[in-house]
Amino acid sequence: MTRKICVVGLGYIGFPTSLMFAKAGFEVIGVDINEQVVASLQEGRVHLEETGLKEMFEQVRAAHHFKVAGKPERADVFIIAVPTPVNEDHTANLDYVVSATESILPYLKIGDTVIVESTIPPGTTSEIVGPCIQASGWQVGDEIYLAHCPERVLPGSIFKELVENNRIIGGYNRVSGEKAADVYRSFVKGEVHITTAISAEMAKLMENTFRDVNIALANELAKLSENAGIDALEVIRLANRHPRVNIHHPGPGVGGHCIAVDPYFVIEKAPHLTPLMRTAREINNSMPAFVAGLVEKLASPHSGAKIAVFGITYKGNIGDTRESPALEIIHLLERKGYSVWPHDPHAGETDAAIRLHSAAEAVRDADCLIVLADHDEFEVIREQWLNAMRSPIVLDTKSHARLEQGANGRIYNYGNLHELSREEALLAVANAK
Repeated sequence: MTRKICVVGLGYIGFPTSLMFAKAGFEVIGVDINEQVVASLQEGRVHLEETGLKEMFEQVRAAHHFKVAGKPERADVFIIAVPTPVNEDHTANLDYVVSATESILPYLKIGDTVIVESTIPPGTTSEIVGPCIQASGWQVGDEIYLAHCPERVLPGSIFKELVENNRIIGGYNRVSGEKAADVYRSFVKGEVHITTAISAEMAKLMENTFRDVNIALANELAKLSENAGIDALEVIRLANRHPRVNIHHPGPGVGGHCIAVDPYFVIEKAPHLTPLMRTAREINNSMPAFVAGLVEKLASPHSGAKIAVFGITYKGNIGDTRESPALEIIHLLERKGYSVWPHDPHAGETDAAIRLHSAAEAVRDADCLIVLADHDEFEVIREQWLNAMRSPIVLDTKSHARLEQGANGRIYNYGNLHELSREEALLAVANAK
């Protein structure tokens, strides 16, 4: 009977997962190599923004069901939930997965279950993680049970989805799948589907590749609509009235550590057989440059224009900036010569070392405001923000915002991009003067 669970990696998936198991009554040790994360949690401070996270942490910590450390301990179940970044050539970097696997080897005992939650290319469980464990002297599938259980949660609703969503359990062999399934059944109310490890790996990747391809279709429509004088948002609304059509909404690009990354793990296995996936990635990767080009139609970089940016996270109402297209848009604008002033009430420090400002500082004397994240705080563009700007023009790449009633200004989104030609002409006249 499982009594103790060791979770390696206390990021956006590992930490909430640890707390869920602790709430279910298990003794849980959370492990992370980041000393700041460990110290913060040991002092009772959470390091991530997520609905209900702080409250859940305080609850299980008070019950002494959860502790954090810098290295693993003996346990009955080991869950690997570390990042899998992409290399410069877009292949998966499995260094963290391998390192995490190696870190638990000294603590394994016969009958333990090892579960990889990290998103990984097809074959990783059987071809890399399994042999790593076997090399230390264990018979995988007999003495040590191994499975891949990919996460599939929505930031902002992680705890709800951890409980209610169906789970896929990919076993190294059937008994491994059953052992891992029993672990998740302790709190999962959705269906638990047991399959092979490679099928589970591929299913996770295809879930996000499906979304990536559909977003690319919407983004391509947005680009086309600017040229053709079409309201892309109306076209999407009308097309989606068909009972079997669900076109996604266009945006500034694709971010997060799932949709923007997972397709590459499929592509690397057979580049010559995945032209659709590769094209979708190219389209979505092109959107930051497309947005920067739209800004140039509204404000010339040659006049020392100031651009206010609202939102640098990849998604609304969360603090996650991983793979956020907003970061690339900011850098592109700066390289073009703009003075860029980002504001985001949810984001903290980023790896890109982008300095954040208050909303008032960002909009003061700005020539344009671009909305790059659909935070609730940006749903209404306040009159005081527009009055503080040199030109009260808003480019809403999330089609999320509206002007406060009575405010004077202009919002452009994917419904009226074709009208930018008029602003571009006015800007050209102003620059000529």
